[in-house]
Amino acid sequence: MAKEIERKFLVAGEGWRERVARSRGLRQGYLAQTGKLAARVRILDDAEAVLTIKSAEPGTTRAEFEYPIPLADARALLELATGLVIEKRRHLVPLDGLTWEVDVFEGAHAGLVLAEIELPAEDTPFERPDWLGPEVTDDRRYYNASLALQRPEGDAGQD
Repeated sequence: MAKEIERKFLVAGEGWRERVARSRGLRQGYLAQTGKLAARVRILDDAEAVLTIKSAEPGTTRAEFEYPIPLADARALLELATGLVIEKRRHLVPLDGLTWEVDVFEGAHAGLVLAEIELPAEDTPFERPDWLGPEVTDDRRYYNASLALQRPEGDAGQD
């Protein structure tokens, strides 16, 4: 079974920008969310797409299954997404043999900036760059699946 070991932080500074090795635009939508899993479709740079199924338990380690799918299928699935389509620009920032993913959110969540680091093991040490803010790994409010269900401020919506 595939496992993802990831820590997530708010970003509190701009120092990461000078170290960016690569950036990609991401659009993703959630097709299903239960207490046990989230299924999403993601389009990268409007050029490729993946379908991901992730376990929903909080914490550093979660099961994750990811499969490439045709771009046309991803576009059709994105139309079926529940909640908001998450839009963000992901910047890859290498540091001490590991790579940080700094996500700058657009659209409904503009202004939110999160940094994630995938680790080979839960106890892998890593340097905490000075641009990191508080850790939010266990805070479900910062899971993309949760962000997709949040209404933008000022949008009372209709029930």
